[in-house]
Amino acid sequence: MTHALPANPYLLIAATLSAIAALLHIAIIFGGPDWYRFFGAGEGMAQMAERGELQPTLITLGIAAVLLSWCLYALSAAGKFPPLPLLRTGLVVITSIYLLRGLSVLLLAVLQDEFRGAFWIWSSLICTAFGVFYAIGSWQQWSYLSVMSRQ
Repeated sequence: MTHALPANPYLLIAATLSAIAALLHIAIIFGGPDWYRFFGAGEGMAQMAERGELQPTLITLGIAAVLLSWCLYALSAAGKFPPLPLLRTGLVVITSIYLLRGLSVLLLAVLQDEFRGAFWIWSSLICTAFGVFYAIGSWQQWSYLSVMSRQ
């Protein structure tokens, strides 16, 4: 079912990327300690997972839930899901978080001349790319979202 918004390929890609990231976080839970290590969650999280503690699972599920909600916001703004509350504000916050996460780590690496590891570089580039898709798609839909928010 579509809504009054025109389809937006950038937001559809953004939604897909956030959904993939959410599913990857769920897969990490099932992958266990080695997956926590591989995906850069840190040795502490991996060791807690090895001990069977609940904390890594809850944290990772929380991240997956947030990413899925961001997917829904992108789908909503793309007209593929009913309008969500504070849609424009949500898109600005989501875009900002992705871009700040991505660019801040890269900027710190350059300013401090410190290589923090491949995970941090790759995840920063990925977050920046996600943010760019959200930013372009949101910008393109902005006037439509404004009209929707008044209805």
